[in-house]
Amino acid sequence: MERSLVIIKPDGVSRGLIGEIISRYERKGFHIVAGKLIKPEREIVEYHYDVHRGKSFFDDLINYFMEGQIFVLVVEGENVVNLVRRIHGDKDPSCALPGTIRGVYACSTTRNIVHASDNLGAAAREISIWFPNLDED
Repeated sequence: MERSLVIIKPDGVSRGLIGEIISRYERKGFHIVAGKLIKPEREIVEYHYDVHRGKSFFDDLINYFMEGQIFVLVVEGENVVNLVRRIHGDKDPSCALPGTIRGVYACSTTRNIVHASDNLGAAAREISIWFPNLDED
């Protein structure tokens, strides 16, 4: 079974979309193995998005995450990394297919409701950042 990290970003949390978003994964047959609602620490968000450090949008992205609470979760299932990204839709909501999370709810490329790991290596790294003790139980 694969695992992916998903983050429901501040706009998704403030708009009350946590349940709607999680239900999409569950209806697909995926399992939620961990989740938490948090006000993130800047250092963790910067570390999470370290691959984008130095890019023109980095500071805006970090500041956006600092605006409010986020819901961080680990989703598990067969081919979960690719399928969750398809459920989310394109990062640019004007290109996202109708019915995807971003196609329905997102209004901008920066404020696009959700994040998901883009490959298995990234998933392992991201899960270890947000849930460092997940597999110790």
